[in-house]
Amino acid sequence: MQLTSGIRRSFTLNRVEAVLPELLEGIMRQTPRFPVRNLLKSRPARFPLLALLALLSAHSLLAQAPPAQDNPPAQPAKPSDTPPQSSSTAEVVTRDSAATFKVRVNVVLVRVVVRDQSGKVVDNLKKEDFQLFDNRKPQVISTFSLETPASHLVPIVTASDHPESDAVEKTPPAAALPQRFVSLLFDDLHLSMEDAVYDRTAATKIFDAMAPSDRVGIYTTSGQFAQEFTSDHEVLKKALNQIIARPLFGSAVHDCPDISYFQADLIANKQDSQALGVAAEDAVQCAFGGDETRLAAARAMASGAAQRTVNSGDSASDYTYRHMEDVLRRLSGMPGQHKLVFISPGFILSTLLLERVDIIDRANRAGVVIDTLDARGLYTPDLGGDISSPSVDSYKTAGFKTSYRTQAQFAQQEILGDLAAGTGGTFYHNRNDIDVALREAVAAPVASYLLGFSPQNLKFNGSFHTLRVSLAGKQKFNLQARRGYYAPRTAKDPAQAATEEIQEAVFSQEEIRDLPVDLQTQFFRKDQAQVRLSVLAHVDLKSIKFRKDQIS
Repeated sequence: MQLTSGIRRSFTLNRVEAVLPELLEGIMRQTPRFPVRNLLKSRPARFPLLALLALLSAHSLLAQAPPAQDNPPAQPAKPSDTPPQSSSTAEVVTRDSAATFKVRVNVVLVRVVVRDQSGKVVDNLKKEDFQLFDNRKPQVISTFSLETPASHLVPIVTASDHPESDAVEKTPPAAALPQRFVSLLFDDLHLSMEDAVYDRTAATKIFDAMAPSDRVGIYTTSGQFAQEFTSDHEVLKKALNQIIARPLFGSAVHDCPDISYFQADLIANKQDSQALGVAAEDAVQCAFGGDETRLAAARAMASGAAQRTVNSGDSASDYTYRHMEDVLRRLSGMPGQHKLVFISPGFILSTLLLERVDIIDRANRAGVVIDTLDARGLYTPDLGGDISSPSVDSYKTAGFKTSYRTQAQFAQQEILGDLAAGTGGTFYHNRNDIDVALREAVAAPVASYLLGFSPQNLKFNGSFHTLRVSLAGKQKFNLQARRGYYAPRTAKDPAQAATEEIQEAVFSQEEIRDLPVDLQTQFFRKDQAQVRLSVLAHVDLKSIKFRKDQIS
């Protein structure tokens, strides 16, 4: 975004002024109370502070920037005895490196991985090679980028021996800086104890293949355990011992009637009369001793049990989504490459469809690739259910219940496939070599293309939009991309959207390098309850480039 009009300057300035006091108060609540020299040395406190100071600098810059003029005054000529600057050292004329200010619009991001017939990734395509369709309507691709492992490397900038020359970027040595951050997210809310033990044992074999610049963090969807990013193999192996099954509503006792999450979703959300009839017959047998005259009461009992089961299952799924968001937030604040490996048996989508799309969108915006691993490995449908908790189905409903169990085991894979396809990752399933799959998952991500478009005349009705990506040429390539997205049900309030955007920038750990700011701070304690932070920000305007356009 270029600062080209007074309207845009006023918009950004008002957004900052509106939420600045609240954000300052939030930072002071989250920042330890110690002198400023210690405050700036503390990593947890430094990033939110620097992000806020960058916003303050933008505030000052926007307030002082003059409006564009139709006929700018001519600049005085330089003395003729001064040698002209070369194209490599010219400061203003040849370097168009203006500070970038991001504004969110309704942009849908689609990550695409292209492979040839032999499975090799194709990384030489251009924007013109792609076609994008939203509900079969062609869309204009407004943003396009190619992301490769090399594009996320963190360069080390060193000063040249000659002060008049520019800084030179050199490739860092292997162990100089962390270059890749990988999050292993174990879905302990849905894992069985057998799968948890098997998967954590397999995970211990991947650390020896890590590069010195790799950092790995281990997290759980229950939120009860987390190991932050480290390269210490022993610490990581010890952390894996904490991965156990932690179901949110675990119980080995069969309810009456006994209804699975899949069957309950059919009854409560899809109004499946057959599923309700099966549950009612179960209630007749377990609650009324097989008295068919009590069928009406049994149906009411079955409906209530189905709704409670759906609520419990949705709570576990929502818990999983929220903790996945937390892991994405941690991961996106790190430099270099980002990879999230989700180890899970999967779960039923039910009605939580927007949450799935939000995860995919958040990962694409943050440049995080999600690989998913079916924790069940290679398996056949479990027709009889869990042998540790034998079924009590009657002969009248046993066949239906077996069918529901089989359908549920296949339906659980859908979320894993969607997360991988929507972010350019890989879905590893139907294989027993879990250690090999994990080793492949934590490896450097393949090249992918990130396409963005703004839906035209988007209706806020929560409807599903199918997406299709194809190539303009006749190349016989295989394309992997997300299947679609859900439109929002309501338009977000502009003030709320602005507040959330600035809060995300302030509390993000991502470094902001768009503004050359010299910061000076003073930290005062008024009393035991009040603390004051004074900030003086000096912006070097020589490094800020403005484009003069006419204001319409």
